Amino acid sequence: MMEHRLIRSLEEGVRFSTLICGYLLLFLSILVGFEVLARKVFGFSMQGADEIGGYIFAITGVIGFSYALLRRAHTRIDIFLSRMPEGAQRVLNVLSIISMAAFAVFMAWRASAALMETLEYGSIANSPLQTPLWIPQSLWLIGLIVFAVTSVSLAISAVYLLVREPEAVNRRFGLVTGDQESKETSV
Repeated sequence: MMEHRLIRSLEEGVRFSTLICGYLLLFLSILVGFEVLARKVFGFSMQGADEIGGYIFAITGVIGFSYALLRRAHTRIDIFLSRMPEGAQRVLNVLSIISMAAFAVFMAWRASAALMETLEYGSIANSPLQTPLWIPQSLWLIGLIVFAVTSVSLAISAVYLLVREPEAVNRRFGLVTGDQESKETSV
């Protein structure tokens, strides 16, 4: 099925992006460590480690949105959901993924507006690095677009399953069971 291929491709792309973000965080920790040593031992500062860190955290965060969504790891209040009838669980699971998709599209739309404004004014960071803000904002927007595409794809898949294979909705979009979690961690 076409949507399964798209979701698998998204999973691979997000997994790769997550790995890159891990390396960025490793780079940041080395940079901060060097900054601390440089200040304490040599009495100088590179100026900008905090700014670079902010950009890395923003990019890592938006990639993490997609990764968590694909892993069903976003925070859920499941105390009531698990006690509801299976049909109600299906509907709520589909509504939750549709809501997430709407939020993701909104975020990507607003981030694109922010980037357009930055490009229009040629904005730069008010910092020693004077980073052209279109650079981190572009990377942030790419991450939000990936999140939007991922969540919309999952929402379409959820609606499809609700109509065609309702019994599969909770398995794919519901609460992660202990068996599912143990299979995922053992792989």
